[in-house]
Amino acid sequence: MNPSRRILLSGLGGLALLSACGRGGAPSSDGKGLTDLRDRPVRALPPGGKLSIDDGRYLIALSLIHPDPVSLLAAWSGDVNRISPDMYRAFVDRFPTLPDVPRIAQSGQAFNAEAVLAAGPATAVVSLGSGPTDAQAAQLEAAGVSVAFIDFFSHPFQNQSRSLALLGDLIGRRAQADAFNTFKAARLDAIAAKVAAIPEDRRPTVFLEPHAMISPDCCASPGKGNIGDYIAFVGGRNIGADVLDQPTGKLNLEYVIQRDPDVYIATGGPHLARAGGFMVGPDFTPDQSQAGLRRVVARPGISTLKAVREGRAHGLSHQLINSPIDVVAVEVLAKWIHPDLFADLDPRATLDEINRRFLAVPYRGDYWADLKAA
Repeated sequence: MNPSRRILLSGLGGLALLSACGRGGAPSSDGKGLTDLRDRPVRALPPGGKLSIDDGRYLIALSLIHPDPVSLLAAWSGDVNRISPDMYRAFVDRFPTLPDVPRIAQSGQAFNAEAVLAAGPATAVVSLGSGPTDAQAAQLEAAGVSVAFIDFFSHPFQNQSRSLALLGDLIGRRAQADAFNTFKAARLDAIAAKVAAIPEDRRPTVFLEPHAMISPDCCASPGKGNIGDYIAFVGGRNIGADVLDQPTGKLNLEYVIQRDPDVYIATGGPHLARAGGFMVGPDFTPDQSQAGLRRVVARPGISTLKAVREGRAHGLSHQLINSPIDVVAVEVLAKWIHPDLFADLDPRATLDEINRRFLAVPYRGDYWADLKAA
């Protein structure tokens, strides 16, 4: 290993290696056939066969590699908020049969094997960590339904490229999956190479508050894993990771005030409209997004943070960060956390290119905002 590569890997705790390995997708075959993320054998779809998916965001993943992803579905989870209501409407506009597709339990809910069997998929695509039990998987397979565990969200840098490659193998679109994985890995590698040279004492502290204002209490936060991995990858120090061992949890407001982070980021979206939080997407104007972000940062304690006082407060669509196209969110976070180092990044151009080259249903509207002076 050459010295620069060694520095790159050590500086990011291995995250750069994960992105580099993502180019083209890790193998989803053991040499004898396809295997899923639990290294279980799975079968590609037979002619005319369809999938069930237990997470709506897998519909977006399929739309990256297939021109008519809805035609592949025997059943789906119907979790509209995970992809956002505006994205759901965009899918329905393009594929009017989506509302007629049978719905099954979404990941995180109790898995219902009977509902999946009733839908009759050839393959059930399920979420690693929250899909069927071993007994339920055996029940499906005994009925002739192949079960494929994938993961885009719990360990995104480790599992996303392999998961997309497996989806490509399942539906006969591996070349398309490889093309997107290569596109994404090139951008992640470029970020990782710059971050590797940042000394630890020059990595800003970051408080990212998921779904800010969705409830009156404060403060939700990423811990170790999931969104926390994104912050670490772009050279930030997630204050939640110092006290939370799980991917998500709660911080005391007093702790947040005491840490006084350099950067504050609220996530939001259409689901925050009723609570008055940060709203973003094609259904909202920039003025509405600014108004919601101002309400978020005006709360007691949050308003006193250095990040808010010094103009380093931002809002990001939660649907974008927990998404198969989260490379856009990575670029946004990189610019916010190291604005000088990543002044040349253009996340909007990256999203536009993904829309143009890959997505069957493009993203419309804006998905992030900087807090402007009142």
